[in-house]
Amino acid sequence: MLSTTASALLNPVIAAIPAPTISEIPFWPRPIQLYALCLITGAVAAFILGSRRWKNRGGHEGAIIDVGIIAVVFGIIGARLYHVFSSPDAYFGPGFDGTGDPLKILYIWNGGLGIWGAIALGAVGAWIACRIHGIRFSAFADVVAPGLLLAQAIGRLGNYFNQELFGGPTEAPWGLTVDPDHPNFPAEFPADTLFHPTFLYEMVWSLVGVALLLLLDRRFALRRGMMVWLYVAWYTLGRTWIEMLRIDDAQLITFFGIEQRLNVWTSLAMFLLAIGFLVYLWVTRPRTPEARTSADAIYVPGRERGPEGAEITSDTDTATDTSIESETTDQPRRG
Repeated sequence: MLSTTASALLNPVIAAIPAPTISEIPFWPRPIQLYALCLITGAVAAFILGSRRWKNRGGHEGAIIDVGIIAVVFGIIGARLYHVFSSPDAYFGPGFDGTGDPLKILYIWNGGLGIWGAIALGAVGAWIACRIHGIRFSAFADVVAPGLLLAQAIGRLGNYFNQELFGGPTEAPWGLTVDPDHPNFPAEFPADTLFHPTFLYEMVWSLVGVALLLLLDRRFALRRGMMVWLYVAWYTLGRTWIEMLRIDDAQLITFFGIEQRLNVWTSLAMFLLAIGFLVYLWVTRPRTPEARTSADAIYVPGRERGPEGAEITSDTDTATDTSIESETTDQPRRG
């Protein structure tokens, strides 16, 4: 007879991902949602990585926080609006029949953030802040792109604690267990069904993307928006096939006789747009040292700042100020 150990090796047990035992941490006056904690952790990680990259580009460290806070606020609003638009049934009822609860739009701690809304409105907030602080928007976007992908990876872990955004049934050894009593458990499946952990797929895809972006930037010094469009291309390439695995409710759109989730069409469109911009930016990349120096600039001309954030006065202005001071000093005193 085979030993117990040998039998176990020949008959491996499926190592499914267990359902989470908690989704919040007790706290006064209200519990802390682990979903929200993951989002906050992701944002902090993005700020840290972005600040290091900005400092390496010669910028003052506080700029990432100055611009980032405004971008985050705009991004959260945009993410929620996109989610409501792409999955409206819970808020307005199927077919907008009025059976939903519009107040749930405010319950952001329960999950429901659309990445494309976050990118779109977050970019608007970042552009406004860059204008205020005299920062080139393309330079800022290139610097923070890997951090955005890192934040998305960490934030996806929150979907695990909320038991949401999983895919269809699977027999893979990494299948996800979902509590059959949870509101998100699909009623049409048996209680012991394992599901594709699509949030985990996206998390791993994003982490690989962070490493790839950093390596390519070190090798090619991606500027003028190339880094941010490479980020969009990588993310949408993965998001397209991952989104097609998901079974949660979503707005379905038909193009060319093919019905797919709104996020699938959005990802495909953004992927093609990103590839187009990457090709254009590569073809028109600077060829001379002077042009490369200009492309590396992170501040709007005339609004340069030092490492501490103070505006740098041009040599011409300094000379003029010195001349005026000298003339004033040389004037004979009258009394």
